[in-house]
Amino acid sequence: MRIISFSADGIQNAARNGFYDWMAEQDADFVCIQDLRCTEYDLQDDLYFPRDYNAYFFDDVNGKSNGVAIYCRKLPKAIMTGLGFADFDMEGRYIQADYENLSVGCLLAPYAEPGDAGQLARKSEFFNLLAHHLQKVSNKRREFIICGNWHIAHTAADVEDTERNSNTPGFLAEERQWMDELVESGYVDAFREINSDRDEFSWWPDGTPGSNGWRTDFQIISKGLKYAVDYGAIYKARAFSSHAPVIMDYDIEL
Repeated sequence: MRIISFSADGIQNAARNGFYDWMAEQDADFVCIQDLRCTEYDLQDDLYFPRDYNAYFFDDVNGKSNGVAIYCRKLPKAIMTGLGFADFDMEGRYIQADYENLSVGCLLAPYAEPGDAGQLARKSEFFNLLAHHLQKVSNKRREFIICGNWHIAHTAADVEDTERNSNTPGFLAEERQWMDELVESGYVDAFREINSDRDEFSWWPDGTPGSNGWRTDFQIISKGLKYAVDYGAIYKARAFSSHAPVIMDYDIEL
């Protein structure tokens, strides 16, 4: 089973850069897209609704919040939108496709601008709520794969210039500690199960691949899937946005 996660910086712009043409060549079972920057209603072209997929969106009807989408080759039993975190569902977007024993989620975590204490506090509160949610669902008799732009780089290996970014939101000690606790609780960074290289980045905030790279785009999996990870790569041959698609293959059958 192949899952692609991609943060688009605006899905219409990514489409103009050739993302959907590339997506059609990947034979993915799921494609999770974050940061749409438009509503589903704005996507009038058939390009956004490939024939081989069931497409689901979670966005703000006013187009003010950044939405997420999940493309599923196999029809899910149910689709869940939001995490039930009150108004945080308008800041941290989430959509989930449920199958018999597996759920695949697409997450866009809140972002905090450097120097904005209010945004950072809101982001921290969101991740505390998310930690509680993930602990709760870990007791269910199903496995989870949560793909997304988490707006956090976990370790020093996930940031190209650690000195420059040591006090930057996304690489703050308390944020990295949150990721530590998530992994210690049993969840797994799927990409790191098969690739420990220190130069594997998926986001270039300066907009230039090869400069100030970060890895903030994760596929986090429940511990029962740890040994199902077959392959992982960050696709960097073409630029569709400031983020690169993350491709993971799992030894799983729906």
